[in-house]
Amino acid sequence: MTPIFPDLDGQSVFITGGGSGIGAALTEGFLRQGARVALVQRSDATPFGDAMEAATGRRPHAMRCDITDIPALQAAIAEASAVNGPITILVNNAANDQRHATLDVDEEFWDWSQAINLKAYFFACQAVIPGMRAAGGGAIINVSSISYMMGNAGYPAYTAANGGITAMTRSLAREFGPDRIRVNALLPGWVLTEKQLRLWAKPEDLAEHMKKMCLKDHLTPEDIVGGMLFLASRASKAMTGQAMVIDGGVVVTG
Repeated sequence: MTPIFPDLDGQSVFITGGGSGIGAALTEGFLRQGARVALVQRSDATPFGDAMEAATGRRPHAMRCDITDIPALQAAIAEASAVNGPITILVNNAANDQRHATLDVDEEFWDWSQAINLKAYFFACQAVIPGMRAAGGGAIINVSSISYMMGNAGYPAYTAANGGITAMTRSLAREFGPDRIRVNALLPGWVLTEKQLRLWAKPEDLAEHMKKMCLKDHLTPEDIVGGMLFLASRASKAMTGQAMVIDGGVVVTG
């Protein structure tokens, strides 16, 4: 049911956290469009690559990388560019929404949370922009979350980073629009990944969240794919600096 965007065929795509959760669905979505996909994640993605090759006939170029190690992230982006050509689509997806209480946060935890949820996004953007300029343009999609829009408690360092992602997206869109580099944010609602189901999706919390949804179906990673492909393709060529929400109708924008 996923639409085909012909201009994504052959594009060089780089996805952080592209081997699990939402990222895995995004990787498969781009592969099925004919894109050349490179991804990074902390663990070995060889089994995921095998599965993707079997399912789509295309294998992502998977690299192990801790995105909080900025030189390693920059090296992975350089390797992806050498293998697949200059990156024309960047998806900053990797994040960690570990629950925490404000009074328990120390400086080390705060810095770690910002490093994975915001800092890595900035430096990934910085690393791909020269190649996008040379290519005549590109698309950057920063995955944020509606959590900060809802004012959710339980992970303030994470929501602070999410708000920063949206603000950074708008600034980069303004700065690099003349280079035909579009920068947008995609804000999912509560997506029931394997991790969410294992750690935090208690029946009572799911029921309470459902009450806030206009569409009474909990989200799966596949629900994010169509919107991501749209933002990456030239179907959205007049969109930049925007925050697009996919949450089943929990928050209201505009």
